[in-house]
This record gives sequence, structure tokens and C-alpha cells, in this order.
Amino acid sequence: MAASCPLPVTPDLPTLRAKLHGLLRFLREALPISNAHTVDFYTESVWEQLVDLPPETVLAVLSRSAAEAEAQPSAARPLAEAQGGSDSTDFPKVFCETSQKLVSVEAFALAAKCYSVQNLGICTPLEQLLVALRGNQKQRTDKNVKPDEFMNLKKSHEVQAMSELISSVADYYGVKQIIDLGSGKGYLSSFLSLKYGLKVYGIDSSNTNTHGAEERNRKLKKHWRVYHRRSKLDVSALALQTAKERKLQDEIECNAYAEGVGNSSTANQEKMSTSDFLPDFSGSVISNIRKQMENLHVHSHREENLYFENAFSVRDLLPINAIESTSSQTPKRKMLETNKERRKVTSKSNESNVYSPLTSFITADSELHDIIKDLEDCLMVGLHTCGDLAPNTLRIFASKSEIKGVCSVGCCYHLLSEEFENPHKECTQEKWGFPMCRSLKEGRWCCGRNARMSACLLPTESLFYRAVLQDIIKDCYGITKCDRHVGKLYSKSSSFLDYVRKSLKKLGLDESKLPEKVIMDYYEKYKPRMNELEAFNMLKVVLAPCIETLILLDRLCYLKEQEDIAWSALVKLFDPVKSPRCYALIALKKPQ
Repeated sequence: MAASCPLPVTPDLPTLRAKLHGLLRFLREALPISNAHTVDFYTESVWEQLVDLPPETVLAVLSRSAAEAEAQPSAARPLAEAQGGSDSTDFPKVFCETSQKLVSVEAFALAAKCYSVQNLGICTPLEQLLVALRGNQKQRTDKNVKPDEFMNLKKSHEVQAMSELISSVADYYGVKQIIDLGSGKGYLSSFLSLKYGLKVYGIDSSNTNTHGAEERNRKLKKHWRVYHRRSKLDVSALALQTAKERKLQDEIECNAYAEGVGNSSTANQEKMSTSDFLPDFSGSVISNIRKQMENLHVHSHREENLYFENAFSVRDLLPINAIESTSSQTPKRKMLETNKERRKVTSKSNESNVYSPLTSFITADSELHDIIKDLEDCLMVGLHTCGDLAPNTLRIFASKSEIKGVCSVGCCYHLLSEEFENPHKECTQEKWGFPMCRSLKEGRWCCGRNARMSACLLPTESLFYRAVLQDIIKDCYGITKCDRHVGKLYSKSSSFLDYVRKSLKKLGLDESKLPEKVIMDYYEKYKPRMNELEAFNMLKVVLAPCIETLILLDRLCYLKEQEDIAWSALVKLFDPVKSPRCYALIALKKPQ
């Protein structure tokens, strides 16, 4: 392991468990709101069952709370800090003890804010971690690299931030091989390979993604060559500019030089200095070139090899006609062949820094040696790995001795498998997406798919259309539960009437038995109650960060429970405005 500063102190397992228990106490009462299906909102009288307040009150309080949060983003911190590591929840009464209905929107919003990741005090600052990983090394920079030219702004932000952290961890641990699970289009893998000189294997279950990633990587390499060529051209331009300023003096020197060459002996020719046979590039010019080259060599050793190894010589920096052959025994064809061979050697010397896209479906039991033949000490990473792939990444890291570190950013929580979601259903699956840690497993904790979906809500009018449609289906067709999905018909419909007609047709129901007036009567019946659905939707949105906190705390506690993991943390890696799924789980094993 490279010498560097001690890694930041992170919350220990007892502290995390105490915070987890406090969160669970709140969620036990609040989860019915998240798990209520908006499709059944009117048919099951969801508002009357779960909320003991007028929708206007809920909307007003939550709107005011959102405005205050924007003005004072750290408003919930004092409460979280006052609780410290205890699991006590000294909030005003949120739910009625008898009916379990919501009775205080203010207390609900405050509790939800307090139990969000940013206010619970479980994150390690990214800046502290980077300083500790780098030690006394200078931060890598390259002003010429602008990935937003070939990625969208969101992806560019994510790739730059994550690759900087990964390269710092790789340097800290002294590894050069990276395994990128769920690599998708290969943006992160290509960036790690091209900018930081790491050997990256990008594994994705989709063969289409793998082939696409290969083509995209080829294009990225083309961009990189352009950037490097710009660096060389900048130095050449400096030399040429200085040479033009000395044009008159150089012409005189050239004439004198030409006369001298005709009368000088072979011995004198052998003693000629660089400035003698480069009249347009005097000593001061060469000195400027060297200074410019030194300014370019500000990167760390590995990145320096990636960018400039075998790339910059005086011959490379000067214009193609600046150097004349000093011997008739070196014809131009031979010089061109020599340069061509030199470029081949340069290319081969960088072959170790490559990105290799692979196609494979990864599970917690996947054997990496069967997928990667030259597997060595490495890091495992994943940028927005969907569903169970994120927890499986952590499991593979914990079980494989070759994997020394992990950096995982998950997403698509609604695709997680839950061990205790259907306890009466027989299933052969042994490893589940949730829960992972012992505490939640022992409590047989279940979050619920609707709760995990709460952060991916549709526009209120779309939900309203679907809820009213469900009441029509129940009353007119006698169907209380429908296994088929309507899909994204809302965006393709010109009106509520059009939406109902298309939906009934897709569900295989006879639309002709419903006159237009009957359909529109349902719309008019529920339109005054649309604010109930809007208010309920906002309650779900407010609660969504707590669901994410539960999932991330579960994974962090799992890492803390593993004996051979030396250090683990939760880090806010991205700007949440640019990338809502912004938290990374990072862990390092004990050195051998």
C-alpha cells in the first residue's frame, strides 16, 4: 500500500446500527404511505385510510417546508446532531397511535429531513478522502481533457468525479487493474483507461452494450489523440513564434552558415552543435521548448507515461521541414520508415493501458477467473449499477481475495429483490438485494416495491388518469385486480377520453360498452379530488430520501460487518442536482 495520510475516521458499526434503528422506528409508521399504490387511490379510499388532514393543509405545509429547505439547506442538522448516536426520536407526534393516520405534516416533513443521508451524519466528506488517499502527491490535472465534448453534461460530471476517486484509490493501494461491473456504454471504463493509464475490464450483461462500448472506445481514443496533438502543437507554435521574431538576424546567420559549410571539413561538421544546424531555432528557442515541456510534465508518474512516453522529442516538436539530413547516407524514405517504426513501438508500449469490454451476467457467485484470464490484484467499481448488481458487487468484493477495493454507486432501487417481501412464496434464491446486514435480516425487514419506487414518481395528472381508470374498470367490468399494465399511454393520449379508450383496448376490454358520457362523468366526479392525489404524491416524494437512506445504511453496515475489510465509508460523490443517485460506497481490504 502506498504511503499516504491516514484515512478519515468513519462511523463505527454500533453508531450506524443506532442510527438505523432510529430510522426504522420512523419508517414502521410511515411506510404505509410509500407502499400505497396510486392505481388504487380512489378504489381503496387511500387518503381516508392514511391521512387525517385536508389535502389543502398538506400541500401548503409541504410547499412551505420545501421553500424553507431551499433557503436553509442545513435546517435539520441541529436535530440530527442533538440526537447524536442514540436511536431516540423526540419528534412531535407524527401519526395517531390508534388509527395510525398522519396527523402532523410539519413533524412528518421534519423527521423525513432528519433521516435523509445528508442530515443523518453518516457520510465521509469526499475532499477529506481524496487528501488522505493522495498524501503529498499533486492532484492530476489536464486542461486539454474535456469529456463533455463526447458525453452529456450529467455523464461527464459523474465520470470525471468517479474516475478521479478510483485512480486515487488505485494509487493508494498500488493496483493497476480495474473491473467495471455493469459498464454499459463504457464511458467510465474508457476514461479510466485513457486518462489514468489503468487496465480496465468492463463487464456488462448486454452484448449490444459491449459491442457499442467497443465502438465508443475507438472514438474516444480518437479524441484523445487530438488532445495530445494539440499539446504538441502548442509547443511547436511557441517555437515558431519566437523564430519569426528573429527572422532578420537568422537570415544573416543562415547565409554565413551556408558559406561556412562549403569550406569546412568533415571533422568540423562532427563538432557542430544543435544551434549550428538548426539556424531557425537558436539556443534560447530550444530553451523555451524545454521549459514548455517541463510545464506539460505536471502529472503523476503513471499519467505522465500515458500521455508523454515516447511522444515528445525535439524532432516531434519541430516542423517537419525544420531538420535537414546531415548525411547523404540517410535518405528520406529511411527516415520515414524509422519514424513509422518508432510510432509502432510507442503504440505497443501503451498496450497495457487498455479497456476490454466483456459480456457476462454477473451474480454474487460469479467466478471472475472464468471471465478474466489475467485476473490480478484489482479494484471493483460500478457506476449506477441497477438493482441487485450493486449489492452483488459488494458481495463479490468481500469474497474474492484479489479484489482489494470497491467503489459502488447503485440505482434502480425498485429492481432490488427482497428476501422478506413474499414470505409465503417458495423461492430457491439464496442471496437477495435487500436486506444485506445482519440487523435487518434478523428483523426480517421488508421495504416493499412501491416504497422503493417512490423516488421515481410520474406527473400527478398521469397518476390521476390511471387512478380514475381503475375505478372505471372496477365498476364497469367487475375487475378489482388487473395483472396487465397500461404502460406509457398518458404521453400518447390527447385527452382523458382518448387515454381511457386506448387503455381499455390494451387491456383487452370492450371499449364500445362505455359511452363517452359515462367516461367523462367519472372524470368530473374525481376532478375536485385531484388535489388529494397531488398531496399524497408529495408525501411520497418527501419520504423517498428515507427509503434511500435505509438501503444505503444496510449496505454500509454489511461492509462494516466483514472482518477482512479495513476501511469503509459512504461518500457523496456527485452533485445531486446533476445526478440524483449521488452516493458511493467505498471500501478497502486489509493489506496482506
